[in-house]
Amino acid sequence: MNISFLQELFSSITRREALLRHRRKGRHHFVHTDLLKACRTLLNSDGEASSIALASRALDIYAGLDPTEKQRFFECLTAEFSADPAAVDEAYAAYRESRDNRDLQVLFDTCEPSRQELLRRLNLTSDGTHELVHMREDLLGLLRETPELRALDADFAHLFGSWFNRGFLVLKRMDWNTPAAILEKLIRYEAVHEIHDWKDLRRRLDDRDRRCFAFFHPALGDEPLIFVEVALHKGLPDQIQAILDPETYDIEDPEAADTAAFFGISNCQTGLRGISFGNFLIKQVVQELKQELPDLKHFVTLSPVPGFRAWLEATYLTADDDNAGSLDAESRTLLESLDDPEWLQDQARSEQLRDLIRPLAARYLLEEKNAKGLPLNPVARFHLGNGAELHRLNWLGDISQKGMQQSAGLMVNYLYVLDDIERNHEQYITSGKIAHSSAVRDLNRRARKLLKGEPAR
Repeated sequence: MNISFLQELFSSITRREALLRHRRKGRHHFVHTDLLKACRTLLNSDGEASSIALASRALDIYAGLDPTEKQRFFECLTAEFSADPAAVDEAYAAYRESRDNRDLQVLFDTCEPSRQELLRRLNLTSDGTHELVHMREDLLGLLRETPELRALDADFAHLFGSWFNRGFLVLKRMDWNTPAAILEKLIRYEAVHEIHDWKDLRRRLDDRDRRCFAFFHPALGDEPLIFVEVALHKGLPDQIQAILDPETYDIEDPEAADTAAFFGISNCQTGLRGISFGNFLIKQVVQELKQELPDLKHFVTLSPVPGFRAWLEATYLTADDDNAGSLDAESRTLLESLDDPEWLQDQARSEQLRDLIRPLAARYLLEEKNAKGLPLNPVARFHLGNGAELHRLNWLGDISQKGMQQSAGLMVNYLYVLDDIERNHEQYITSGKIAHSSAVRDLNRRARKLLKGEPAR
């Protein structure tokens, strides 16, 4: 039987069940004890058909809970559906005595919280995966104020890591012939550079110099997991406004391009936070583009630097004089001028800021680390972890209001050199070494001089 027909059939069944569940939502107001009772009944069920019905019933009850009752449900799930400590002790004692693989397996099974089996059973319904993704989205919103729920979140992450592994993901190219329902979601989920309207979207899907690819999962139907926007370019791009301008056409013939620039990567499902898709996506898209356009020589990003300006201000402006990063008073005064909206029209001041900010950005990206010893910047962590090289810092790469607020207008090119990706990845993972160009290295050296008191210009 035709595989695409089966996929369409599965998708239609999923949509029909989701519609029925949606119609049932709101008819009843439940409390968390109703759901706990349904979950215990589901765990005690033996038959597959009855388990599917019970799972559907439990998900319907969850949909009828208000936020407070959802939190109470998560708290009970964490406390009451964990592993039995006495059983774990007994299983461990047996394995310690025998060192037998069968006893080891019993120990593994005993250590697993019963809530993991519950989540598996809730996933029996055809729309269960989608519902569980939304359930975890609710959970993630509570973790900051209720950290004891992190054990439950770890169970979600563990199961999602298996359910959404690379073998289940389907790469699709998005173009103007893609169903409108999916295109609408691209507009809604775009997280880097807002898509303003359908004209803007059509420009980003233009066959002449644009490409867009997305990962899908069979259990989520037409819901994209992540998508990447690509601009075909001559040379490495250094400014996002030219790429986003709907009237700008860099090249008429895609085969004339020598560079594929990844300028937007957006995760679509909040409930799948922490499940890695981007590394697979970029590597597969590189292969797709290389096959379509064999003359492409460079694969590079044009990436934002979220958090950079906040770091600048916290390190050099809001700190007291004794803890202001050793930056001299003249340079600190220059940084304060970022708050003046007129500085962009002042060429001399713009050049002074460029000579100050680019070195500090190199220091920020190469040397500032989080509590885990990884780069402080999340975009840097993503691309460096994928094996890219920190290649170039672009002054005034993004002069939009958002770009100025989050990164003082700076943008970064991360370069993916096919022959170096694996080596860069291994060195980053094993020793924290960041692959970077000589130009970035020179900027970091300049930052060290600045912090010793040498004037910015």
